[in-house]
Amino acid sequence: MSESVFPQLEALLPHVQKPIQYVGGELNSTVKPWESCDVRWSLMYPDAYEVGLPNQGVMILYEVLNEQEGVLAERTYSVWPDLEALMREHNVPQFTVDGHRPVSAFDVLGVSFSTELGYTNLLTALDLAGIPLEVKDRTEDHPLILAGGHAAFNPEPIADFLDCAVVGDGEQAVLEITEIIRTWKNEGRPGGRDELLFRLAKTGSVYVPKFYDVEYLADGRISRVVPNRSGVPWRVSKHTVMDLDEWPYPKQPLVPLAETVHERMSVEIFRGCTRGCRFCQAGMITRPVRERSITGIGEMVDKGLKATGFEEVGLLSLSSADHTEIGDIAKGLADRYEEDKIGLSLPSTRVDAFNIDLANELTRNGRRSGLTFAPEGGSERIRKVINKMVSEEDLIRTVSTAYGNGWRQVKLYFMCGLPTETDEDVLQIGDMAVNVIAEGRKVSGQNDIRCTVSIGGFVPKPHTPFQWAPQLSAEETDARLEKLRDKIRGDKKYGRSIGFRYHDGKPGIVEGLLSRGDRRVGAVIRAVYEGGGRFDGWREHFSYDRWMQAAEATLPQFGVDVAWYTTRERTYEEVLPWDHLDSGLDKDWLWEDWQDALDETEVEDCRWTPCFDCGVCPQLDLDIQIGPTGKKLLPLSVKEPATGGNAR
Repeated sequence: MSESVFPQLEALLPHVQKPIQYVGGELNSTVKPWESCDVRWSLMYPDAYEVGLPNQGVMILYEVLNEQEGVLAERTYSVWPDLEALMREHNVPQFTVDGHRPVSAFDVLGVSFSTELGYTNLLTALDLAGIPLEVKDRTEDHPLILAGGHAAFNPEPIADFLDCAVVGDGEQAVLEITEIIRTWKNEGRPGGRDELLFRLAKTGSVYVPKFYDVEYLADGRISRVVPNRSGVPWRVSKHTVMDLDEWPYPKQPLVPLAETVHERMSVEIFRGCTRGCRFCQAGMITRPVRERSITGIGEMVDKGLKATGFEEVGLLSLSSADHTEIGDIAKGLADRYEEDKIGLSLPSTRVDAFNIDLANELTRNGRRSGLTFAPEGGSERIRKVINKMVSEEDLIRTVSTAYGNGWRQVKLYFMCGLPTETDEDVLQIGDMAVNVIAEGRKVSGQNDIRCTVSIGGFVPKPHTPFQWAPQLSAEETDARLEKLRDKIRGDKKYGRSIGFRYHDGKPGIVEGLLSRGDRRVGAVIRAVYEGGGRFDGWREHFSYDRWMQAAEATLPQFGVDVAWYTTRERTYEEVLPWDHLDSGLDKDWLWEDWQDALDETEVEDCRWTPCFDCGVCPQLDLDIQIGPTGKKLLPLSVKEPATGGNAR
């Protein structure tokens, strides 16, 4: 029996900020009796509650697992440093927010990494839980530490701390893993922890780092990655859920107790993207496109709103306006929830997929906030390099329509440090912002038009055509952005109407070290953690100096340094740390696309053109799945005025 640690925890809560985030008991949360279950998962999003609770991935797996007979899943999040200090002082272990049970009592700790900057938070949680940081020090009494999420497509920097990793979609994967654990436990745990890991590894779709040896060349590059026991596959393949309508999760979304980053109910309307933006890891690793049907979306929204009481629905995907029935979806939902004043939102919209009818449906029942677009590159040339096929004319036409229809604010996202980029490419961002404001003033006849320019540093990611590209140094990034800032501020006519937000280049260098790192980077992560590193994704907690000092203390023994991982260009022949993890993408195709980028050659979206042989569909025996279905959103019945219930 695993006892709740809440009595000890409760005494500490009056002494910390936002104690409500540690209390649990949210609407739609689940606490199952410990003894009635034989496989027990704790699921972690390695960040604060306010960021972790709305995470769709964790919410979906939590529900999928808890629906199973004899299986329980509880959630745990990173605790803030004030509570961490008190927990250490009073011997309170890392706990779940559902049953306040010690994380060390579970069979699995499943950690979802959407960014590499959560790695130190994983080590904090392991240490607080009393679980040895490194795999080699664990026994069969400790939970398996399993990573998933986008950063798990290169888990090598945290290989020393992970028992296993899953690449791709998690819904079916967690159920397969659960059955393997259940069988092993029912048989009396034969062969201990190693046997369990071997059973997982030989499925071919769970990566167990300890069963692979990495060999290096004299110059620091990898010579090969080889299995070190028979029966372990040379390559590990990704999981892909093909029929999203079969997995309509979350059915009962969690409603947070404390304020979170997203206060809305979200429905994922499709998975995957074939636009082919060369910088975008999410688009590359989630291929092929799989759409949820319009009726499936309607049912999920209906159930989710009834289960939560939220007043906004987010229609999520990598490019939501690209759903083949997005117009009908938006109109159908706006019609259905007009009386209830339920607002709809899309994440940032592609310039060339935006139209005013869609925008009007999205804002019909909610507030008309700003519109967000992501041109990504300031010049036409750099947009060809990154395959973001949006012209400045497209953008001006789109914002002209928006400003002419009553919008007052547009936000534009860009990146700095893209391959082959020059100062001039970045300075053209200022020209574009000026043109947007000028057009807005012209069509609206108003001067209160705003345009916010938001810029992030480009970080090359594994499994993309830019995985070979050199990263721009922090100093060069900062210098380029300073020139742009001066240009915008110096514009007397338009400068005041342009907001300018940017991240300095330092966090990007750390992210670059972690995203393309190999197992040798694990020593850096551990040193940063031991030096007090926590919440590296938060500007106020991030310390560049701490990371650089840790790197200088650990990497020279391997003959490499931070620049070797970040600002160095790779060659075709080089074995990349993640080559043995199969995202379905053909490495030769990625290389050819990298050469196309250098030649400024654009590639069409393969949803609407012949196949470009990226490798995903034939290799994984999949295909692109899109509508239209020809169906409408659920039939609408007239509401009875007296009841006020939702129409079905």
